[in-house]
Amino acid sequence: MKLYSKQDLANYDLALTYDDISLVPTHISKMKSRVESNTKHKFLGKALSLPVVSSPMDTVTGLAMAKELTSLGCLGIVNRFDSSLKEVLDDAANFKDIKGVSIALNTDDKTIERLAERKAVICIDTANANNKFVLDKCEQIKKKYNVKVIVGNIAHGATLKQLVDAGADAVRIGIGGGSMCTTSIQTGIGIGQVSSLLDVYFTRKEQKLNIELIADGGIKSPGDVAKAIALGADAVMLGRMLAGTKESPGEVIKYNDQLWKKYRGSASFGVKMKNEFIEGEETMIAYKGAVKNVINGISDGLRSAMSYMSCFTIDELRNTETFAILSNSSYLERLPKK
Repeated sequence: MKLYSKQDLANYDLALTYDDISLVPTHISKMKSRVESNTKHKFLGKALSLPVVSSPMDTVTGLAMAKELTSLGCLGIVNRFDSSLKEVLDDAANFKDIKGVSIALNTDDKTIERLAERKAVICIDTANANNKFVLDKCEQIKKKYNVKVIVGNIAHGATLKQLVDAGADAVRIGIGGGSMCTTSIQTGIGIGQVSSLLDVYFTRKEQKLNIELIADGGIKSPGDVAKAIALGADAVMLGRMLAGTKESPGEVIKYNDQLWKKYRGSASFGVKMKNEFIEGEETMIAYKGAVKNVINGISDGLRSAMSYMSCFTIDELRNTETFAILSNSSYLERLPKK
C-alpha cells in the first residue's frame, strides 16, 4: 500500500472527499492517554478550546447556540435571519457572548459598525466568494473597521490572492459538499472536499498568503474533523452535526413517538420563501439534546486521533503527511455491522 502525502493527494487524478482517505499512524505514539493531547487553537485571533465553527444556517446557529458554543470554547456564527439579533446589537451587555455574526451583501453600515464595536467576527454569507460584489463588500468593511472578516465559499485556490487583497481574514472552502446542499446537482459546480481544501492550502503556501482556512461541508463525524485538520484546515465549520440539538433554532417536534427538529440548507425554499432557483433541501433530524454532548464527542474523537498520530497539539496534527486512499470495499469494511 502506498502512503500519500498532502502533495500526493493534491496531485491525485480524481477529486477526493473525506470518505476516500484515512489517516495512517506511522510512529510509536508517545502519549499515555488521549487526554494529553491539546485541542486548543487560535483562530482569527480568538483562543478556542476546539477549532470548531458553527455554520450560519437558520436551523443551526441562533443566539442560544452562539452563546453555548462560546462557553464551550468554540465559535458560533449567528445566522443573518435571526429576528432578535438587532435587539441584541443594541444591548452591549447581552452581546458579550456572541463572537461571530453573518451578514448579507446589503446589510446596512449601522449594523456592521455595531458588530465592529463589539469585536465580532463578520461572515459575509454568500454561496460564491468568487464575486466582485463580495470582494467589494469585504474591502469596504476592512477599510472602515478593525474587524475580522470571513468570506466564502470557494472550491479552488485560483482566486485566493484576490480574496486576500480584498482583506479577507478567512475563507470557507467547499462548494456543494453540505448535506442539504444541491448546488453541485443543480449547477455542476464543486469538487470533493479533500481536493478543494488541499488546492487552497497549497495555493496559500506557494503564494505565501496570509489567510485562514475553514473546511466547510461534508463533515459527518469526529473522524472527518480530524482529517480536515490533518489536511491543513485552521478550523472546521459544522452544520448537520450541530443541528437537531437543544440550542439550535426551532421547535422540537414529536412524530411517531420520536423527537425531531427541522434542518435545511440556506438556499432552500424554507429560507427563500419564493420560487426562485433553489439549491438546498429540507429535512428533519432526530433530536440530540444538549450541544455540549456533541462537542464533547467531537473533542474526544479528535483527541483520540491525535493520540494515534502522536500529535500533542493541533499544529502537529496539521503537519500530518501520512494518508491512505481507500477503495470502496476498504471504506465499507470499516463501517459498523448490525
